[in-house]
Amino acid sequence: MEAIKRVSRPYPVITQIENNTTLWIGHLQSDPTDHFAGQTFTCPASGDLSNIQVYSEVVHSPGHIRLSLHAFDEETKSWGSVLASAITEVDKNDEDTWIRFEMPPMPLHKRATYGFRLYADQAMIALGEGATAGEKPFKGQEWHADSNNQTGEFYNYFSLAFKVEMCA
Repeated sequence: MEAIKRVSRPYPVITQIENNTTLWIGHLQSDPTDHFAGQTFTCPASGDLSNIQVYSEVVHSPGHIRLSLHAFDEETKSWGSVLASAITEVDKNDEDTWIRFEMPPMPLHKRATYGFRLYADQAMIALGEGATAGEKPFKGQEWHADSNNQTGEFYNYFSLAFKVEMCA
């Protein structure tokens, strides 16, 4: 009898789909400032990372978007070195849809905090985000920065619409 090979398919471990506002990232041709975004999250399970997705509302200018994944220190609000990264190209067909960044398989650990940052050199895109009215903050923190303030700011009452998928 031949052994059955198990194939592990990606499954979402974090899904934040609240989407009632937008956050622009990238470069508008008439503005010299580049705008960046990011999101932190605490991993609810251990497994191998498959992909990270963000929701695209509007693509103003097509181009490449880069996502970098980092370990994140919640106490000092500091990004660790890049653990993995992926680049994808967006165009007008990517409006009102999830943009998937296929990541190299790497272990994520239960209860560890990670964060991803999004950069766009020539593209300009509106990402879906959720905002709460102060009743209950999101579990992670959204990060905004730009080329004039690369340290940026963190927000508890805003969150990008995003998904993290893993294989167990």
